[in-house]
Amino acid sequence: MSGAVDRPATGPLIVGAMVRTLGAYPSGWRQPGAHADPQTDASILRRVARLAEDADLDYLFFGDWLATGPDLEFRDPYLLARIDPVSAVLYLAGVTEKIGLIATVNSTYADPYATARATASLDLLTGGRGGVNLVTGAEPRAAANHGRDAHADNEARYDRAEEFVRALRLLWESWDDDAWIADRDSGVLIDAERLRTAAFVGTQVRVEGPLNVARPPQAHPPIVHAGTSPRSRALAATEADLALIAAADPASAAATRTELRALAEASGRDPDDLKVIVPVLPVVAETDASARAVVDRLLLLVPIDDGASGHAERPGFPANRSLAAFLDAAGLPADDPARRAAVDDVVAADAAARFAEAGARVLDLVRLRTGRSVGGEHPVTWRHLIAAHAVPANFVVGGPTVIADHFELWRAAGAADGFNVLSAFQQAQFEAFAQLAAPELRRRGLLGRAGATLRERLSLGAPRLAYAPALATR
Repeated sequence: MSGAVDRPATGPLIVGAMVRTLGAYPSGWRQPGAHADPQTDASILRRVARLAEDADLDYLFFGDWLATGPDLEFRDPYLLARIDPVSAVLYLAGVTEKIGLIATVNSTYADPYATARATASLDLLTGGRGGVNLVTGAEPRAAANHGRDAHADNEARYDRAEEFVRALRLLWESWDDDAWIADRDSGVLIDAERLRTAAFVGTQVRVEGPLNVARPPQAHPPIVHAGTSPRSRALAATEADLALIAAADPASAAATRTELRALAEASGRDPDDLKVIVPVLPVVAETDASARAVVDRLLLLVPIDDGASGHAERPGFPANRSLAAFLDAAGLPADDPARRAAVDDVVAADAAARFAEAGARVLDLVRLRTGRSVGGEHPVTWRHLIAAHAVPANFVVGGPTVIADHFELWRAAGAADGFNVLSAFQQAQFEAFAQLAAPELRRRGLLGRAGATLRERLSLGAPRLAYAPALATR
């Protein structure tokens, strides 16, 4: 495998914010002062955009989910009610000046012409700061919301996604750079030979064109894709500019990054034009102890089945949020006396000593992230362990130095070209990252990329254009 495939990231990392107005952790909205009302999302979006731009982040990223239901209250509250991502980025286009704006589109249900039109418009309105995250979706309820009896299988969804990307790019290239003449004396507005149809006919996607929006400043706004299946990784490696991956540690992330870059190179691409991005959920405060206190409260606020709250009887309440579920995971006997303890009781040392490997890992995470310990001055409770087991999160907890060390470690391991920063709740935690951690990242040269367009900030090469006449004019 070539050195280019294995080459780690150098220079400033790509750092974007994955915006979830209700927070990325299920109990985040319960924190004192946290944003908890989707009807006032506009003010949070403006505040996050200003903070991100002042901190010199590279983009704001908006995900999507095409259904809702009461179960999401416990699993992912931020999905219950949220602004349409394309609407969100167009709203923020007028209140930002340099940060990239990436909106999610589900290619299973979206119309390619409408998507090309919206994303080209975003790119024009922002002077080249637009991007699109293409997903194929895996939510059965979304099918009914789009008039379908069943959700398409994985192969059909990716067949459509591949055609969708090709149609998008052809539509974006409808106009050459110099197609607009606007000669007032001669009365000639356009060179008709430099306006073309897409004329794309696939098995699932068909578009004629041309696009009735002028050529995007970036020609091809960057495409983002995430997924774990072989088809998903193939799509990311051959078509995406940013590949979003999830990994538990730098070694596994580095292996995935190497695999994706090798697939990109095998498809004829420069592997450096594929940037691999991992999510991170930093809990930031001025001191490590203060950050641990935030996580401690987040765990305590996770709704669990404690036998008294009535949560277990509510629709969609997760079955794994109980003492019995945690003890099963820890491998303790079914008749262990600890089962009869209230979930608020502290964890006994004899019970902790008998934890299986999975339970011991959860206990170590709680120690690391909250500062609590079995038998210590601030003891671990069963409630902490249940929450940490049932609602796992990729927390990085501490002051600015700890956060910057994490970023630096992953870059040195060749694990990522950048990070999508999540915030446990808004707006205080994103504010803490932007105002405390970001300056330390800049001081170390890990943050602060140059470029007027999003493609330039991401250090992407020139897009692979389909039409030679368009290529010749650039």
